[in-house]
Amino acid sequence: MKRVCVFLGSNPGRNHRYLEAARATGRELAHRGLDVVYGGSNVGLMRELADSALEAGGKVLGVIPEALRRKEIAHPGLTELHVVASMHERKAMMAELADAFIALPGGLGTLEELCEILTWAQLGFHKKPCGLLDVDGYYGPLNAFLDQAVGEGFVMAAHRSMLLSATNPAALLDLFAGYVPPTVDKWIEKRQGL
Repeated sequence: MKRVCVFLGSNPGRNHRYLEAARATGRELAHRGLDVVYGGSNVGLMRELADSALEAGGKVLGVIPEALRRKEIAHPGLTELHVVASMHERKAMMAELADAFIALPGGLGTLEELCEILTWAQLGFHKKPCGLLDVDGYYGPLNAFLDQAVGEGFVMAAHRSMLLSATNPAALLDLFAGYVPPTVDKWIEKRQGL
């Protein structure tokens, strides 16, 4: 593992612990010699992550669509900034650059990115670890939903286990180090004639 993609909010959120978690994640990745891949923004939790990793001597690679760069929210001090044409290209490049994925607190964009990368893992498109940094129980409702989806037969337990979770970045990265992807077929049941 050389690069970790972090999905997180472009807003700081209301809880100061979200800012602390973004900073701690940036520092921890840098201290472990892991490059940060993220959305390239200079606002909210995204800026805190990038700044803390850079201040700790780490490398930070941003990927931002041209439309957002034009709004002057691109971080000016990154190791590398890739400007792409669309959000689709952004997500594809971030996935290609990264060896693992972490979701910190964030909104719809963070959730969408996490769900897409988990779906790709479920389908076997990649075997990279994915995890939640569950700050102050922020992802408790999402974890409960996923558990319910298993109980209702929409997600296999083996696929549910692909989403690791911890309350601090060091513990989450330690889980990543021991991650073994499941080797089960995506389909829960195969129906004859379909």
